[in-house]
Amino acid sequence: MPGAPNSPPKMDAAPPPVAIAPERRIFRRLAASKVALNLDLWKGAPSPELIAPYARAETAFAAGDFVNAEQALDHLSVRFAEPRWPTMPVPFRDLRVAIPAPMPPQWDPDFAVDPAEKERRKVLRSAELQLALIKATPAVAAKRGLPADDLATHVTEAEAEFASNGPSEPFWAHVDAIWTGVRERFPTPGAPKAVPVPATPPATDATA
Repeated sequence: MPGAPNSPPKMDAAPPPVAIAPERRIFRRLAASKVALNLDLWKGAPSPELIAPYARAETAFAAGDFVNAEQALDHLSVRFAEPRWPTMPVPFRDLRVAIPAPMPPQWDPDFAVDPAEKERRKVLRSAELQLALIKATPAVAAKRGLPADDLATHVTEAEAEFASNGPSEPFWAHVDAIWTGVRERFPTPGAPKAVPVPATPPATDATA
């Protein structure tokens, strides 16, 4: 219409959140579970019922079998949820699978949310848990006498990035750097400790 005010310019829609790739999700769960199985809670000897699904997950992940790796991690999470481990500390207890009571789907707060927003919330919840897990990890490493200074540095940088930009690519890069360090230096749960080989005594001259 003549004389009508100009319509406001259209704002570009926010890009949809990038879903977490299965291999990255499994990598992070494996590393966090490795830390959890190195907690003092187990007194150095986690239950074989915990070691078995963890070992299956590692084997499947190494073979690129992400479906079975995730299933094994889900099994481990169910084991973590057993009432036998009431003293499992936060945030590692959040690796457990929550089994909610049956309810109508309409009661789910995400039920009516559009798919992009639902994915954004999912990524955000995952990032918040990962942040809590990496913040607790350097102390576990230090207690076991493992190098932890670089882990603490990445935690500080990940925390600052998350506060400024949320679960951005630089945030995940710091998270994955921590989990890479964990997988390289934390002992494998349930693996037998290396027995030091005694030094061979010097040979003696039998004719002396």
